[in-house]
Amino acid sequence: MADTGIAIALSGVGKSYTLEQRPWHRLWQQLLGRPIHGLQHHALQGVNLELRRGESLGIIGRNGAGKSTLLQLVCGVLDPSTGTRKVEGRIAALLELGAGFNPELSGRENVRLNGPLLGLSSTEMERRLPEIIEFAGIGEFVDQPVRSYSSGMFVRLAFAMATSVEPDILVIDEALSVGDGVFARRSFDRIMALKERGATVLFCSHSTYHIEALCNRVLWLEQGRVRMLGAAAEVVAAYNDYIGGETHGGEGNPLRTGGVTPMQGADEVVGASAGVHPPPFRPGEGRILSLQARAGQQVGRHLKLHSGREDLVLDVAFQVDPALPAPSVLMALATRAGTLVASAGTHNDGLVLERDARGNGRVSLTLPKLPLLKGEYVIDIYLACERGLHYYATAPSAFELQMTQDGLEQGVVNLGHRWAT
Repeated sequence: MADTGIAIALSGVGKSYTLEQRPWHRLWQQLLGRPIHGLQHHALQGVNLELRRGESLGIIGRNGAGKSTLLQLVCGVLDPSTGTRKVEGRIAALLELGAGFNPELSGRENVRLNGPLLGLSSTEMERRLPEIIEFAGIGEFVDQPVRSYSSGMFVRLAFAMATSVEPDILVIDEALSVGDGVFARRSFDRIMALKERGATVLFCSHSTYHIEALCNRVLWLEQGRVRMLGAAAEVVAAYNDYIGGETHGGEGNPLRTGGVTPMQGADEVVGASAGVHPPPFRPGEGRILSLQARAGQQVGRHLKLHSGREDLVLDVAFQVDPALPAPSVLMALATRAGTLVASAGTHNDGLVLERDARGNGRVSLTLPKLPLLKGEYVIDIYLACERGLHYYATAPSAFELQMTQDGLEQGVVNLGHRWAT
């Protein structure tokens, strides 16, 4: 398989689980190797897939579609019930980080014991151990029992170990970064470095925005079967159309999903802009300092606008560690019911944000003669890395708009038009 350049090949792969509740019948099923009465749940059925070395594949679908089962089959955690699976290369899986850790052993001992599970010999593990400990950044706690770790320390050590193997295949379930603060950025950079080094990537996420930004192709699973497999933009568009209105805060919103935890809410940001001191700033982090919306004589979070008459201006002040690359700012506008109407990002528009020596910067976004039709709308603001993928801070529903209009036009936006006879 190495000669063909194929990293992962699945042919007719399926995974089924028995639904039989009676212990003796379950025992007979195990002995016979098949269900007695056909009581089964098919988590996956008939999956065919070839993924070449260096390719990035996104996996999307509703909860229960079989995404995590597919990742576990690729990683060898599960064996297929039907079909064949061939995987070429060393795998690093960011699934259940630290699942094999013994809480009574120290961090150092756990890393040594889990080395063989990652395909490392004891010699290789000892050679990599100092770098793993340094990257995790847990100091003297590495020689303390894991049960004494905070959740952040546990995740940092598990991530450092999982990604230390220089994998040929990287499997990611939801999170593009782990931990918080400085380590979240470091973990994101490591994942991106592995991808750019040529690792084959399987990325499972509800964030279609991240899926399309990172992946060449996308696999859409529905009830355990392949619904669509193709170019990222084509599959993501079809999936978003399929899930329809289940967007803002749900599976389809490209900027609201993907396991991102808000680091700073709109109320905190508005408090900062009103003179309340923001929390202490630490190196390696970023934060939104203030937010403001303007339209004519109105200034604030809640604005009442008339369709097509006024410019809407959004002002964002931020601070990002000056040692990091220039950040990006993103905006997502949605109806109150949850339909994403529009988004914009400085990185996508090619704008490089400027900062002073302390990392402070400011940017304004103008939406001329806002053409939204009557109704209520919300605007989210995001402070992200230079790629627009890793979020330093988020302000969900930072602004709320009440739109009025003349005439009886229906929909969410008044498109410019001209009649002719």
